[in-house]
Amino acid sequence: MDRFWVVPAAYVVLRRGDEVLMLLRANTGYMDGYWAVPAGHVEKGESVFEAAVREVREEVGVEIDPADLVPVTAMHRTGGNGDPIDERVDFFFTTSRWSGEPRLMEPEKAAGLDWYSLDKLPDPVVPHEARVLAGLAGDGLPAVIAHGFA
Repeated sequence: MDRFWVVPAAYVVLRRGDEVLMLLRANTGYMDGYWAVPAGHVEKGESVFEAAVREVREEVGVEIDPADLVPVTAMHRTGGNGDPIDERVDFFFTTSRWSGEPRLMEPEKAAGLDWYSLDKLPDPVVPHEARVLAGLAGDGLPAVIAHGFA
């Protein structure tokens, strides 16, 4: 049986009323010039909750209690090219509780940081994240989404 490996990642939608915090990706080699929420790979020995808290701290400088992370959806995603780095399982969370003021912590990886209303997001947004944000703005999301499969 052929098995493939997936790369797990954690995404955190910081919410302030109907607004969400977004970063403008730059100099990463992936989706540069697109807006995205704080996110990153789950590292070896780390839970997805620990990864979410760490990524938000590293990218926007705020502290989140893992108990304040609200699971939104999981996305099984493929780039369709057979490359292991493009086989993903993404875990999306929201939170409206954190300590500190969000600020750009990695200017070498992001060219901007701002709050946007869910019904007036910047353009362009990373496509698979746009799908989740549209669900948050609309009628909700299923527990699991498959993205990029035929």
